[in-house]
Amino acid sequence: MAEITAALVKELREKSGAGMMDCKKALTENNGDIEAAIDWLRAKGIAKADKKSGRTAAEGLIGVASAGTKAVVVEVNSETDFVARNDAFQSIVRGIADVALTTDGTVEAVGAATYPATGKTVTDTIKDAIATIGENMSLRRSVALEVEDGVVATYIHNAAADRLGKLGVLVALKSTGNKEALNAIGRQVAMHIAATAPLAVRAEEVDAAVAERERHVFIEQARESGKPEAIIEKMVEGRMRKFFEEVALLSQAFVINPDLTVGEAVKAAEKEVGAPIEVTGMARLLLGDGIEKEESDFAAEVAAVAKG
Repeated sequence: MAEITAALVKELREKSGAGMMDCKKALTENNGDIEAAIDWLRAKGIAKADKKSGRTAAEGLIGVASAGTKAVVVEVNSETDFVARNDAFQSIVRGIADVALTTDGTVEAVGAATYPATGKTVTDTIKDAIATIGENMSLRRSVALEVEDGVVATYIHNAAADRLGKLGVLVALKSTGNKEALNAIGRQVAMHIAATAPLAVRAEEVDAAVAERERHVFIEQARESGKPEAIIEKMVEGRMRKFFEEVALLSQAFVINPDLTVGEAVKAAEKEVGAPIEVTGMARLLLGDGIEKEESDFAAEVAAVAKG
C-alpha cells in the first residue's frame, strides 16, 4: 500500500478542485495513483468543481446574520439567478452567514471556519456544493461589525428569503440606551445607506485617494473658467465641501425625512433611545458589484455552429 502523504493529497486537491478528505479517500482507494484518483473523483461527481471554477459567478445572494452587538454580511456568488432561487443554495448562504458570525468576518477566516452541517471548512463545503448543484460558486466578500454596547442593525433590500437578498447593509450604533429603539433608528439608517451608497460615515473617513481624484477633477474644471489661481482654489474648496456632504453618511439628507441630515436624525433619536448615539461603522454589499459579466452573443454562437 502506497503512503498517502500530505504532499500527494495537496497535489490531487490542486488538480481536481475536490476537498481534502475526498482527495485522501480517492488516493487511498487507488493506492496513491494520482490519475486513477482523479478518475475516481470524476466518477463520483466530486471533481466537477475544477472544470467549473473558471466560469463567471456574478449572480447569487447576499446574506446577513446578527447577534445583538455583532452582525455580518456575506456575498456568495453563483453563475445563474436560477440557482440563487434554489433552496439548497439559499440554505448554504444562510449557513455561511451564521458561520461568519463566529469569526472576525474576513473572507479568509470564514472560508477556513467549520461549516457545522458538513463538518468541513466553508471552502470545502462550497466545493462539494459545486459538484452537487453543477454551477461555479464562491464566497466573494464578507464584512463584520461589532460594538461594545449598542446594536448592529441589518437590512436586506428586496429580500429573496429570510435574511437573504441582492443588497445587504449593516450599520453599527454605539449607545447605552434602549436597544429596541436603537435598532429601529439603525434599520432606518441602514435603509438610507441601501438607497444612497455613501462612501464613508464621516467626511474625514472618505478614502484619501478618492478625495484627491475628485479634487483634481474640480481643479481642471475650475481652470477652464480662466480665473486666477487664488479664485480657483476657493472654487475647488467649495466644491470639495459639497462633495463630502454628498458622500459622507452623516451629512447626507435623510431619505426618510429630507429636512434632516442623517446625523441630525440620529441625534433626534437620542430622546427616544434615552442616551447618546454614535454611528461607528457601516457596510453595504451589492450583489455582483464590480464583477465583469461575460456577455454571450447567441447569434454569433449559432452562426459558428452552422459553419461547422
